[in-house]
Amino acid sequence: MSRVPRLLAILFALLCAALPARAAQDVAPERGTAITDPATLRELDGGKFRLDRMLLPERSADIPLANSAVFAVPSMIPIRQAIDGEFDRYIARHSASLPKETIGVGEGFDFQLFDRTLLYSAETRFVLAGIVNRMDRTYAAEASCGEIRLIYRLTRMNRSADDASPPRLPMTLNLVLKAKGEGAAITCSEIAGRWLAAPLGGTLAAKDDPLDLIGHENIDRIETNLQIAHAPKSAVRDFRTDYLLKVFRYDRVARVFAEAPMENQIDRARLLADDGLKREFRAWLLDPANLVAFDRGTVLIPEKFLANGAIAPTPVGFDPSDLEPEFGLVQGEDAAFSEADVVAALRKAVESGMKLQNIRSPAGFERRLNDVTCSGCHQTRGIGGFHFAGVDWMADKPSNSTVVPASPHFFGDQIRRRDILVSLRDGRPPDYSRGFASRPQLRGSTELAGTNYYDGWGAHCYVQSKPAANNDASFRDWTCAEGLTCQAAGKISRIGMCFVKSR
Repeated sequence: MSRVPRLLAILFALLCAALPARAAQDVAPERGTAITDPATLRELDGGKFRLDRMLLPERSADIPLANSAVFAVPSMIPIRQAIDGEFDRYIARHSASLPKETIGVGEGFDFQLFDRTLLYSAETRFVLAGIVNRMDRTYAAEASCGEIRLIYRLTRMNRSADDASPPRLPMTLNLVLKAKGEGAAITCSEIAGRWLAAPLGGTLAAKDDPLDLIGHENIDRIETNLQIAHAPKSAVRDFRTDYLLKVFRYDRVARVFAEAPMENQIDRARLLADDGLKREFRAWLLDPANLVAFDRGTVLIPEKFLANGAIAPTPVGFDPSDLEPEFGLVQGEDAAFSEADVVAALRKAVESGMKLQNIRSPAGFERRLNDVTCSGCHQTRGIGGFHFAGVDWMADKPSNSTVVPASPHFFGDQIRRRDILVSLRDGRPPDYSRGFASRPQLRGSTELAGTNYYDGWGAHCYVQSKPAANNDASFRDWTCAEGLTCQAAGKISRIGMCFVKSR
């Protein structure tokens, strides 16, 4: 199969495979962990969870603020300034690295920039597209019992009947809230119980509504994901789309959202350019305690090693590429880690009695370096550059059964998140560990078996070889369900996808 058809087949699998597996479930996998019902989201967006009301709780007007007014709010001005700065730097980098390929707004350019005037327009606003319970992140924010995320999609308003432009635009804004506000007289157990007891369609008018616990006072930060540019397929390149990721932490004293380092977004360029910082990062990550947290997916890398923004290109394929955030950090002349470093650190951790769940080889270490970052995770089994594109309840016939609101990565993680909620509710120590981004843990449940999330059609797998000793220890369990076979999706990597044997 040539490169382009293979890429198209992969994208088709990633975009469409979620439907049959989800439809087969008697209970939606996101029950208790997310709200994706269109009618519920429409009603919530009309109430206190509309973005302008969350940012300005004193505002009582029924008419939602357009983005031209939202970005004029004092707390939001730094966000606009930071995004504008990222656009300027992106254009400058493009001009320096690809001087023969034009860049600008419109179809006449090789790289078609997002029209940022739409972001700050009087004709657009952010519409609530989903609510996600991230109490599975309590390990990172124990006092606040993890997070609740209000995810908004940039949307055109007041379109004329003959306007062919799509209403939804390729940007999401994630308002991250503390699940438990400071000083709140409620336990994590009680909050988890409320979410698990909430009706399937939503939580409106329900007793002990978990959404009653959150408001403006819970705001922790804003995370943005914007499709900054798109390059259609041409004679010189395959299609490519770049996504800009940013984080802005809320400063309660200054009452502004300030640009902040992104959690675990390793600043590759800065590390590779600074030998001292590189050595410090290597020593920190390979320390046995940090290595175990890294293996389990619960590591919190110190901010001195992190970047304040990231570009996540898609698609990246399955072979090593400089489009991946960890590229060059393992192996190579100026790498931060050698294979010998990793092998020695893994051996030391095991000899210290620490059990590793995912990383059992240098290749596993390298893959975790990718998917622990924001951009690397977004490149894994996403819908383009999004893991939660959200529900379009403004459509004439909104449906989250015919239009999947999130990626296979998102749905494959719901069983783990729900298991953590149950443990929190019942007062048991939660297991916060997670598998690799493209291969979730079963966690003692067979709910994912046979689905595209785990080992069904379209799932990520590892091409086995004989003798078995030649199979990488980090991925040898990545097999396919009966009737399917793992087919490599790249020229080098043995990571592939499960397809029918007759293909």
